[in-house]
Amino acid sequence: MKVTATEACKELIDLLKSKHGELMFHQSGGCCDGSSPMCYPLGEFKVGGQDILVGDLAGCPFYMGKAQYQLWQHTDLTIDVVNGRGASFSLEIPEGKRFIVRSEICAV
Repeated sequence: MKVTATEACKELIDLLKSKHGELMFHQSGGCCDGSSPMCYPLGEFKVGGQDILVGDLAGCPFYMGKAQYQLWQHTDLTIDVVNGRGASFSLEIPEGKRFIVRSEICAV
C-alpha cells in the first residue's frame, strides 16, 4: 500500500499547516464519517494498538485503523479534495472542503 496526495490535497494541507501547525491523518472506517480521512493537529488524535502507520501524506503521518487496513492493504490510496462538508472532527471543515480517498488495486 502507498498513500499519495493530489496537488489539490497538498495545497489544502499547506493551508491547514499555516493555520494549525504540523498535521496528522487518520482513517478509521468508523460509524460517524465512514472511511473519510480525518485531519488533526499532530498528536491530537491518540493512536493506539489498533492503528497502523501506512505512510506519509505530504509530510504528515497517515494512520489507518487495523480493520480498515485489512480491507485496503492491497490498494494504493490517493487522497484528494472536493468541495463540500468534511468529516465531523476534521480541520478542513471551515475551508468548505473535504478529503476523499481514491483507490486502485496494487499491481502484482
